Amino acid sequence: MSFASLKVDKLLIGGRLVDAEDRATYDNINPATETSLGVAADASPRDVEAAVDAARTAFDMTSWSTDPAFRSRCLRQLQTALADHAEEFKALSTAEVGLPAQITGSTVDMPVAGIGWVADLLDRYPFSEDYGEGDIEGFASHRWVEREPYGVVGAITPWNQPFQVNLAKVAPALAAGNTVVLKAAPTTPWSAAAIGRLVAERTDIPPGVFNVITSAANDRGEELVTDPRVDLISFTGSTAVGRRIMSLGSATVKKCFLELGGKSANIVLEDADFARAIGMSTFMVCLHGGQGCATLSRLLLPRSRFEEGVELAAQQLSHMRYGDPTVMGNIMGPLNSARHRDRVEAMVERAIAAGGKPVLGGRRPAHLETGYYFEPTLFADMPEDSEIARDEVFGPVLVALPFDDDDDAVRIANDSVFGLSGAVFSGDHERSKALARRVRAGTMIVDGGIYYGHDVPFGGYKQSGIGRETGKLGFEEYLQVKALCEPI
Repeated sequence: MSFASLKVDKLLIGGRLVDAEDRATYDNINPATETSLGVAADASPRDVEAAVDAARTAFDMTSWSTDPAFRSRCLRQLQTALADHAEEFKALSTAEVGLPAQITGSTVDMPVAGIGWVADLLDRYPFSEDYGEGDIEGFASHRWVEREPYGVVGAITPWNQPFQVNLAKVAPALAAGNTVVLKAAPTTPWSAAAIGRLVAERTDIPPGVFNVITSAANDRGEELVTDPRVDLISFTGSTAVGRRIMSLGSATVKKCFLELGGKSANIVLEDADFARAIGMSTFMVCLHGGQGCATLSRLLLPRSRFEEGVELAAQQLSHMRYGDPTVMGNIMGPLNSARHRDRVEAMVERAIAAGGKPVLGGRRPAHLETGYYFEPTLFADMPEDSEIARDEVFGPVLVALPFDDDDDAVRIANDSVFGLSGAVFSGDHERSKALARRVRAGTMIVDGGIYYGHDVPFGGYKQSGIGRETGKLGFEEYLQVKALCEPI
Protein backbone atom coordinates (compact mmCIF):
# COMPACT_ATOMS: atom_id res chain seq x y z
CA MET A 1 0.00 0.00 0.00
CA SER A 2 1.41 3.38 -1.03
CA PHE A 3 0.94 6.62 0.89
CA ALA A 4 2.18 8.90 -1.91
CA SER A 5 -1.17 10.65 -2.28
CA LEU A 6 -0.82 12.07 1.24
CA LYS A 7 1.96 14.45 0.04
CA VAL A 8 3.78 14.89 3.31
CA ASP A 9 6.59 17.38 2.61
CA LYS A 10 4.87 20.64 3.63
CA LEU A 11 4.17 22.63 6.77
CA LEU A 12 0.66 23.88 7.49
CA ILE A 13 0.74 27.51 8.62
CA GLY A 14 -2.23 29.87 8.55
CA GLY A 15 -4.27 27.54 6.37
CA ARG A 16 -1.57 27.23 3.69
CA LEU A 17 0.62 24.26 2.85
CA VAL A 18 4.05 25.82 2.62
CA ASP A 19 7.72 24.97 2.41
CA ALA A 20 9.95 25.61 5.38
CA GLU A 21 11.98 28.80 5.32
CA ASP A 22 14.62 28.64 2.56
CA ARG A 23 12.90 25.39 1.45
CA ALA A 24 14.90 23.51 4.06
CA THR A 25 14.24 19.76 4.24
CA TYR A 26 15.67 16.67 5.91
CA ASP A 27 15.52 12.95 5.20
CA ASN A 28 12.85 10.80 6.80
CA ILE A 29 14.54 7.46 7.50
CA ASN A 30 12.82 4.07 7.35
CA PRO A 31 14.06 2.30 10.52
CA ALA A 32 13.69 -1.14 8.96
CA THR A 33 15.82 -0.42 5.89
CA GLU A 34 17.97 2.52 7.11
CA THR A 35 17.19 4.28 3.83
CA SER A 36 15.42 7.58 3.15
CA LEU A 37 11.70 7.50 2.46
CA GLY A 38 11.88 11.06 1.16
CA VAL A 39 12.08 14.48 2.74
CA ALA A 40 10.16 16.44 5.33
CA ALA A 41 10.04 20.21 5.75
CA ASP A 42 12.66 21.39 8.24
CA ALA A 43 11.01 24.31 10.01
CA SER A 44 13.03 27.28 11.26
CA PRO A 45 12.38 29.40 14.36
CA ARG A 46 10.63 31.91 12.10
CA ASP A 47 8.32 29.19 10.80
CA VAL A 48 7.34 28.38 14.39
CA GLU A 49 6.79 32.06 15.08
CA ALA A 50 4.54 32.31 12.02
CA ALA A 51 2.53 29.26 13.11
CA VAL A 52 2.02 30.65 16.61
CA ASP A 53 1.05 34.02 15.16
CA ALA A 54 -1.52 32.35 12.91
CA ALA A 55 -2.94 30.34 15.81
CA ARG A 56 -3.09 33.40 18.06
CA THR A 57 -4.86 35.45 15.41
CA ALA A 58 -7.34 32.67 14.67
CA PHE A 59 -8.22 32.32 18.33
CA ASP A 60 -8.53 36.05 19.00
CA MET A 61 -10.20 37.14 15.76
CA THR A 62 -12.51 34.32 14.62
CA SER A 63 -15.62 32.65 16.04
CA TRP A 64 -13.90 29.26 16.34
CA SER A 65 -13.79 29.39 20.16
CA THR A 66 -17.48 30.33 20.49
CA ASP A 67 -19.17 28.09 17.90
CA PRO A 68 -19.26 24.48 19.13
CA ALA A 69 -21.67 23.34 16.39
CA PHE A 70 -19.22 24.50 13.72
CA ARG A 71 -16.34 22.81 15.52
CA SER A 72 -18.26 19.55 15.67
CA ARG A 73 -18.97 19.68 11.94
CA CYS A 74 -15.31 20.34 11.14
CA LEU A 75 -14.16 17.46 13.34
CA ARG A 76 -16.51 15.08 11.57
CA GLN A 77 -15.12 16.28 8.23
CA LEU A 78 -11.63 15.48 9.48
CA GLN A 79 -12.75 12.05 10.67
CA THR A 80 -14.18 11.26 7.25
CA ALA A 81 -11.03 12.44 5.48
CA LEU A 82 -8.79 10.36 7.74
CA ALA A 83 -11.02 7.29 7.37
CA ASP A 84 -10.82 7.64 3.58
CA HIS A 85 -7.02 7.45 3.84
CA ALA A 86 -6.81 4.94 6.69
CA GLU A 87 -4.96 2.29 4.70
CA GLU A 88 -2.37 4.84 3.61
CA PHE A 89 -1.86 5.98 7.19
CA LYS A 90 -1.28 2.36 8.20
CA ALA A 91 1.38 1.97 5.51
CA LEU A 92 2.91 5.28 6.52
CA SER A 93 3.08 4.20 10.17
CA THR A 94 4.92 1.03 9.21
CA ALA A 95 7.34 2.91 6.96
CA GLU A 96 8.37 5.85 9.12
CA VAL A 97 7.70 4.51 12.62
CA GLY A 98 8.60 0.84 12.17
CA LEU A 99 5.17 -0.07 13.52
CA PRO A 100 4.31 -3.67 12.61
CA ALA A 101 1.57 -3.92 9.99
CA GLN A 102 0.03 -6.55 12.27
CA ILE A 103 -1.10 -3.87 14.74
CA THR A 104 -1.72 -0.79 12.58
CA GLY A 105 -5.46 -1.48 12.58
CA SER A 106 -5.83 -0.58 16.22
CA THR A 107 -3.33 2.28 16.03
CA VAL A 108 -5.09 3.97 13.09
CA ASP A 109 -8.74 2.88 13.04
CA MET A 110 -9.35 3.38 16.77
CA PRO A 111 -7.93 6.94 16.92
CA VAL A 112 -9.95 7.91 13.86
CA ALA A 113 -13.11 6.53 15.49
CA GLY A 114 -12.15 8.51 18.58
CA ILE A 115 -12.63 11.79 16.71
CA GLY A 116 -16.30 10.91 16.35
CA TRP A 117 -16.49 10.18 20.08
CA VAL A 118 -15.01 13.59 20.85
CA ALA A 119 -17.44 15.29 18.45
CA ASP A 120 -20.36 13.49 20.12
CA LEU A 121 -19.12 14.66 23.53
CA LEU A 122 -18.85 18.22 22.21
CA ASP A 123 -22.46 18.10 20.97
CA ARG A 124 -23.78 17.33 24.46
CA TYR A 125 -21.18 18.94 26.72
CA PRO A 126 -22.59 21.48 29.26
CA PHE A 127 -20.22 24.44 28.92
CA SER A 128 -22.28 26.31 31.53
CA GLU A 129 -23.29 25.00 34.96
CA ASP A 130 -25.72 26.78 37.27
CA TYR A 131 -24.60 27.14 40.90
CA GLY A 132 -27.84 28.69 42.09
CA GLU A 133 -28.26 31.58 44.48
CA GLY A 134 -25.91 32.72 47.20
CA ASP A 135 -26.33 35.27 49.96
CA ILE A 136 -23.39 37.10 51.47
CA GLU A 137 -24.38 39.48 54.28
CA GLY A 138 -27.75 40.09 52.72
CA PHE A 139 -26.49 40.59 49.18
CA ALA A 140 -28.06 37.97 46.97
CA SER A 141 -26.38 36.81 43.79
CA HIS A 142 -26.92 34.26 41.08
CA ARG A 143 -23.73 32.24 40.36
CA TRP A 144 -22.73 30.04 37.50
CA VAL A 145 -19.60 28.48 36.02
CA GLU A 146 -18.61 28.47 32.38
CA ARG A 147 -15.86 26.47 30.70
CA GLU A 148 -13.83 28.22 28.05
CA PRO A 149 -10.90 27.20 25.83
CA TYR A 150 -7.39 28.08 26.97
CA GLY A 151 -6.37 29.73 23.71
CA VAL A 152 -3.33 28.56 21.73
CA VAL A 153 -2.26 24.98 22.42
CA GLY A 154 1.24 23.76 21.59
CA ALA A 155 0.99 19.99 21.05
CA ILE A 156 4.37 18.22 21.10
CA THR A 157 4.12 14.57 20.19
CA PRO A 158 6.39 11.48 20.31
CA TRP A 159 7.67 9.07 17.69
CA ASN A 160 6.47 5.75 19.09
CA GLN A 161 2.76 6.09 18.24
CA PRO A 162 2.62 9.45 16.46
CA PHE A 163 -0.68 9.07 14.59
CA GLN A 164 -2.58 7.97 17.69
CA VAL A 165 -1.06 10.59 19.98
CA ASN A 166 -1.45 13.38 17.40
CA LEU A 167 -5.18 12.73 17.25
CA ALA A 168 -5.48 12.19 21.02
CA LYS A 169 -4.24 15.76 21.49
CA VAL A 170 -5.56 17.57 18.43
CA ALA A 171 -9.18 16.35 18.48
CA PRO A 172 -10.08 17.36 22.06
CA ALA A 173 -8.04 20.57 21.89
CA LEU A 174 -9.89 21.70 18.78
CA ALA A 175 -13.23 20.46 20.10
CA ALA A 176 -12.76 22.58 23.22
CA GLY A 177 -12.34 25.67 21.02
CA ASN A 178 -8.59 26.10 21.12
CA THR A 179 -6.30 26.71 18.19
CA VAL A 180 -3.35 24.33 17.83
CA VAL A 181 0.26 24.22 16.70
CA LEU A 182 1.21 20.56 16.34
CA LYS A 183 4.96 19.93 16.52
CA ALA A 184 5.90 16.44 15.32
CA ALA A 185 8.78 14.31 16.57
CA PRO A 186 11.83 14.69 14.29
CA THR A 187 11.89 11.02 13.25
CA THR A 188 8.15 10.77 12.44
CA PRO A 189 7.24 14.00 10.63
CA TRP A 190 4.93 12.62 7.98
CA SER A 191 2.27 11.30 10.39
CA ALA A 192 1.62 14.92 11.38
CA ALA A 193 2.16 16.53 7.97
CA ALA A 194 -0.40 14.22 6.38
CA ILE A 195 -3.04 15.26 8.91
CA GLY A 196 -2.23 18.89 8.14
CA ARG A 197 -2.77 18.34 4.44
CA LEU A 198 -6.18 16.76 4.99
CA VAL A 199 -7.22 19.57 7.34
CA ALA A 200 -6.31 22.08 4.63
CA GLU A 201 -7.91 20.21 1.73
CA ARG A 202 -10.86 18.35 3.22
CA THR A 203 -12.24 20.45 6.08
CA ASP A 204 -13.70 23.88 6.75
CA ILE A 205 -11.36 24.46 9.71
CA PRO A 206 -10.47 28.17 9.36
CA PRO A 207 -6.92 29.26 8.51
CA GLY A 208 -4.68 29.35 11.56
CA VAL A 209 -6.88 27.17 13.75
CA PHE A 210 -4.64 24.15 13.10
CA ASN A 211 -0.97 24.38 12.16
CA VAL A 212 1.72 21.71 11.70
CA ILE A 213 5.44 22.07 12.26
CA THR A 214 7.99 19.39 11.30
CA SER A 215 11.68 19.77 11.95
CA ALA A 216 14.87 17.82 12.48
CA ALA A 217 15.51 19.95 15.58
CA ASN A 218 13.88 19.38 18.97
CA ASP A 219 14.46 23.10 19.62
CA ARG A 220 11.28 23.90 17.70
CA GLY A 221 9.32 22.38 20.57
CA GLU A 222 11.15 24.53 23.12
CA GLU A 223 10.23 27.62 21.09
CA LEU A 224 6.56 26.73 21.53
CA VAL A 225 7.03 26.26 25.27
CA THR A 226 8.71 29.64 25.78
CA ASP A 227 6.44 31.68 23.49
CA PRO A 228 4.16 33.84 25.69
CA ARG A 229 1.40 33.67 23.06
CA VAL A 230 1.03 29.92 23.67
CA ASP A 231 -1.35 29.28 26.56
CA LEU A 232 -1.02 25.53 27.09
CA ILE A 233 1.56 22.86 26.25
CA SER A 234 0.39 19.29 25.77
CA PHE A 235 3.43 17.01 25.68
CA THR A 236 3.91 13.26 25.42
CA GLY A 237 7.43 11.91 25.75
CA SER A 238 10.18 11.12 28.21
CA THR A 239 10.15 12.24 31.82
CA ALA A 240 13.49 14.02 31.36
CA VAL A 241 12.08 16.20 28.57
CA GLY A 242 8.87 16.70 30.56
CA ARG A 243 10.88 18.15 33.44
CA ARG A 244 12.57 20.57 31.06
CA ILE A 245 9.23 21.64 29.59
CA MET A 246 7.89 22.35 33.08
CA SER A 247 10.98 24.41 33.83
CA LEU A 248 10.78 26.43 30.61
CA GLY A 249 7.02 26.88 30.89
CA SER A 250 7.33 28.31 34.39
CA ALA A 251 8.63 31.60 32.97
CA THR A 252 5.14 32.35 31.65
CA VAL A 253 3.25 30.23 34.23
CA LYS A 254 1.98 28.15 31.33
CA LYS A 255 -0.19 25.11 31.90
CA CYS A 256 1.88 22.03 31.03
CA PHE A 257 -0.14 18.87 30.48
CA LEU A 258 2.38 16.04 30.48
CA GLU A 259 2.11 12.33 29.63
CA LEU A 260 5.52 10.90 30.44
CA GLY A 261 7.44 7.69 31.03
CA GLY A 262 6.80 4.54 32.99
CA LYS A 263 8.35 1.43 34.49
CA SER A 264 5.15 -0.45 35.10
CA ALA A 265 4.99 -3.53 37.31
CA ASN A 266 3.07 -6.71 36.53
CA ILE A 267 2.36 -8.43 39.86
CA VAL A 268 1.82 -12.16 39.32
CA LEU A 269 0.56 -13.75 42.54
CA GLU A 270 1.27 -17.37 43.37
CA ASP A 271 -2.28 -18.54 42.58
CA ALA A 272 -2.43 -16.85 39.16
CA ASP A 273 -2.54 -18.56 35.79
CA PHE A 274 1.19 -18.10 35.18
CA ALA A 275 1.17 -18.58 31.41
CA ARG A 276 -1.52 -15.97 30.91
CA ALA A 277 -0.24 -13.49 33.48
CA ILE A 278 3.41 -13.64 32.42
CA GLY A 279 2.29 -13.52 28.80
CA MET A 280 0.93 -10.01 29.41
CA SER A 281 4.47 -8.78 30.10
CA THR A 282 6.30 -10.81 27.46
CA PHE A 283 3.83 -9.73 24.80
CA MET A 284 3.95 -6.05 25.79
CA VAL A 285 7.74 -5.77 25.87
CA CYS A 286 7.88 -7.21 22.35
CA LEU A 287 4.85 -5.40 20.89
CA HIS A 288 6.33 -2.62 18.75
CA GLY A 289 9.68 -3.32 20.38
CA GLY A 290 8.49 -2.32 23.84
CA GLN A 291 8.27 1.28 22.66
CA GLY A 292 5.29 2.10 24.80
CA CYS A 293 5.14 4.19 27.96
CA ALA A 294 2.71 1.82 29.69
CA THR A 295 4.63 -1.39 28.88
CA LEU A 296 4.68 -3.87 31.78
CA SER A 297 8.48 -4.03 31.84
CA ARG A 298 8.87 -5.16 35.48
CA LEU A 299 7.67 -8.72 36.05
CA LEU A 300 7.10 -9.32 39.79
CA LEU A 301 7.02 -13.02 40.64
CA PRO A 302 6.53 -14.79 43.99
CA ARG A 303 9.85 -15.99 45.34
CA SER A 304 8.40 -19.50 45.78
CA ARG A 305 7.77 -19.76 42.02
CA PHE A 306 10.41 -17.36 40.72
CA GLU A 307 12.54 -19.82 38.75
CA GLU A 308 9.44 -21.38 37.21
CA GLY A 309 8.17 -17.94 36.18
CA VAL A 310 11.50 -16.86 34.70
CA GLU A 311 11.74 -20.07 32.66
CA LEU A 312 8.23 -19.55 31.33
CA ALA A 313 8.96 -15.90 30.46
CA ALA A 314 12.09 -16.95 28.56
CA GLN A 315 10.13 -19.57 26.63
CA GLN A 316 7.46 -17.06 25.67
CA LEU A 317 9.96 -14.40 24.63
CA SER A 318 11.87 -16.90 22.49
CA HIS A 319 8.74 -17.55 20.43
CA MET A 320 7.82 -13.92 19.77
CA ARG A 321 7.87 -13.13 16.06
CA TYR A 322 9.90 -10.10 15.05
CA GLY A 323 11.61 -8.67 12.00
CA ASP A 324 10.36 -6.91 8.87
CA PRO A 325 7.39 -4.81 10.07
CA THR A 326 5.59 -5.22 6.73
CA VAL A 327 5.27 -8.98 7.31
CA MET A 328 1.97 -9.88 8.94
CA GLY A 329 2.51 -11.94 12.07
CA ASN A 330 5.55 -9.99 13.26
CA ILE A 331 4.54 -8.08 16.38
CA MET A 332 7.92 -6.38 16.71
CA GLY A 333 9.78 -4.42 14.08
CA PRO A 334 12.86 -2.25 14.47
CA LEU A 335 13.39 0.39 17.11
CA ASN A 336 12.59 3.79 15.69
CA SER A 337 16.08 5.17 15.13
CA ALA A 338 19.76 4.31 15.32
CA ARG A 339 20.08 6.73 18.22
CA HIS A 340 17.36 5.00 20.20
CA ARG A 341 18.66 1.50 19.39
CA ASP A 342 22.07 2.60 20.64
CA ARG A 343 20.52 3.93 23.85
CA VAL A 344 18.73 0.63 24.57
CA GLU A 345 21.88 -1.31 23.77
CA ALA A 346 23.95 0.89 26.10
CA MET A 347 21.56 0.31 29.01
CA VAL A 348 21.75 -3.45 28.50
CA GLU A 349 25.55 -3.32 28.28
CA ARG A 350 25.72 -1.35 31.54
CA ALA A 351 23.53 -3.97 33.22
CA ILE A 352 25.86 -6.72 32.03
CA ALA A 353 28.90 -4.74 33.18
CA ALA A 354 27.25 -4.42 36.61
CA GLY A 355 27.11 -8.22 36.88
CA GLY A 356 23.85 -9.07 35.18
CA LYS A 357 23.55 -11.98 32.79
CA PRO A 358 20.63 -11.96 30.36
CA VAL A 359 18.51 -15.09 30.51
CA LEU A 360 17.70 -14.35 26.88
CA GLY A 361 18.79 -11.83 24.27
CA GLY A 362 20.82 -8.76 25.09
CA ARG A 363 22.16 -7.83 21.67
CA ARG A 364 21.38 -6.97 18.08
CA PRO A 365 20.01 -9.99 16.19
CA ALA A 366 22.70 -11.46 13.94
CA HIS A 367 20.21 -12.53 11.27
CA LEU A 368 18.94 -8.98 10.69
CA GLU A 369 21.88 -7.05 9.31
CA THR A 370 19.87 -4.00 8.25
CA GLY A 371 17.47 -2.07 10.47
CA TYR A 372 17.55 -0.86 14.05
CA TYR A 373 16.61 -4.18 15.64
CA PHE A 374 17.29 -5.47 19.14
CA GLU A 375 16.58 -8.92 20.53
CA PRO A 376 13.83 -9.61 23.09
CA THR A 377 15.79 -9.55 26.33
CA LEU A 378 15.17 -10.89 29.84
CA PHE A 379 17.08 -10.16 33.06
CA ALA A 380 16.34 -12.09 36.26
CA ASP A 381 19.36 -11.43 38.44
CA MET A 382 19.39 -7.65 38.83
CA PRO A 383 18.86 -5.84 42.15
CA GLU A 384 15.70 -3.80 42.63
CA ASP A 385 17.74 -0.59 42.68
CA SER A 386 19.72 -1.30 39.49
CA GLU A 387 19.36 1.03 36.52
CA ILE A 388 17.83 -1.62 34.28
CA ALA A 389 15.21 -2.43 36.95
CA ARG A 390 14.30 1.18 37.75
CA ASP A 391 14.73 3.31 34.62
CA GLU A 392 12.59 3.25 31.52
CA VAL A 393 14.33 1.33 28.72
CA PHE A 394 11.63 1.86 26.07
CA GLY A 395 12.77 -1.27 24.31
CA PRO A 396 12.17 -5.05 24.33
CA VAL A 397 13.74 -5.58 27.76
CA LEU A 398 11.93 -7.33 30.63
CA VAL A 399 13.25 -7.47 34.19
CA ALA A 400 11.95 -10.18 36.56
CA LEU A 401 12.03 -9.43 40.30
CA PRO A 402 11.03 -11.71 43.22
CA PHE A 403 8.69 -10.73 46.05
CA ASP A 404 7.85 -12.40 49.37
CA ASP A 405 4.16 -11.62 49.91
CA ASP A 406 1.40 -9.22 48.82
CA ASP A 407 2.76 -6.33 50.86
CA ASP A 408 6.24 -6.83 49.43
CA ALA A 409 4.86 -6.89 45.88
CA VAL A 410 3.07 -3.58 46.43
CA ARG A 411 6.21 -2.11 47.98
CA ILE A 412 8.32 -3.03 44.95
CA ALA A 413 5.67 -1.81 42.50
CA ASN A 414 5.46 1.55 44.27
CA ASP A 415 9.21 1.92 44.76
CA SER A 416 9.58 3.92 41.57
CA VAL A 417 9.58 7.54 40.44
CA PHE A 418 7.01 6.44 37.84
CA GLY A 419 3.34 5.63 38.24
CA LEU A 420 1.82 5.25 34.81
CA SER A 421 0.39 1.75 34.69
CA GLY A 422 0.54 -1.72 36.15
CA ALA A 423 -1.19 -5.08 36.43
CA VAL A 424 -2.17 -7.64 39.03
CA PHE A 425 -3.02 -11.29 38.35
CA SER A 426 -4.45 -13.77 40.84
CA GLY A 427 -6.80 -16.71 40.98
CA ASP A 428 -8.82 -14.61 43.45
CA HIS A 429 -10.30 -11.62 41.62
CA GLU A 430 -11.12 -9.69 44.80
CA ARG A 431 -7.52 -10.11 45.92
CA SER A 432 -6.34 -8.70 42.59
CA LYS A 433 -8.62 -5.68 42.89
CA ALA A 434 -7.50 -5.01 46.44
CA LEU A 435 -3.83 -4.98 45.40
CA ALA A 436 -4.52 -2.91 42.29
CA ARG A 437 -6.02 -0.19 44.45
CA ARG A 438 -2.80 -0.05 46.49
CA VAL A 439 -0.51 0.48 43.50
CA ARG A 440 0.10 4.18 42.84
CA ALA A 441 -0.47 4.25 39.11
CA GLY A 442 -2.93 5.97 36.79
CA THR A 443 -4.11 2.81 35.01
CA MET A 444 -4.25 -0.73 36.37
CA ILE A 445 -4.96 -4.01 34.60
CA VAL A 446 -6.87 -6.38 36.88
CA ASP A 447 -6.66 -10.03 35.81
CA GLY A 448 -6.21 -9.14 32.15
CA GLY A 449 -8.70 -6.32 31.54
CA ILE A 450 -8.04 -3.70 28.82
CA TYR A 451 -8.37 -0.06 29.82
CA TYR A 452 -7.69 1.59 26.46
CA GLY A 453 -10.68 3.36 24.94
CA HIS A 454 -11.89 6.72 23.69
CA ASP A 455 -13.85 7.27 26.90
CA VAL A 456 -11.20 6.20 29.44
CA PRO A 457 -8.77 8.77 30.88
CA PHE A 458 -5.10 7.85 30.52
CA GLY A 459 -2.22 9.31 32.53
CA GLY A 460 0.00 8.73 35.50
CA TYR A 461 1.00 9.47 39.05
CA LYS A 462 4.33 10.90 40.22
CA GLN A 463 6.86 11.52 37.44
CA SER A 464 4.71 9.75 34.87
CA GLY A 465 2.91 12.98 34.21
CA ILE A 466 0.33 15.62 35.00
CA GLY A 467 -3.21 15.45 33.69
CA ARG A 468 -5.18 12.90 31.69
CA GLU A 469 -5.52 12.19 28.00
CA THR A 470 -8.67 10.86 26.28
CA GLY A 471 -12.13 10.57 27.75
CA LYS A 472 -14.16 13.42 29.23
CA LEU A 473 -11.29 14.28 31.58
CA GLY A 474 -8.92 14.50 28.62
CA PHE A 475 -11.30 16.92 26.88
CA GLU A 476 -11.55 19.06 29.99
CA GLU A 477 -7.75 19.43 30.19
CA TYR A 478 -8.17 21.94 27.36
CA LEU A 479 -10.82 24.05 29.12
CA GLN A 480 -10.49 26.91 31.60
CA VAL A 481 -13.04 27.37 34.40
CA LYS A 482 -14.63 30.79 34.89
CA ALA A 483 -17.00 31.61 37.76
CA LEU A 484 -19.54 34.37 37.11
CA CYS A 485 -22.11 36.09 39.26
CA GLU A 486 -24.84 38.69 38.90
CA PRO A 487 -27.08 40.47 41.42
CA ILE A 488 -30.57 39.22 42.00
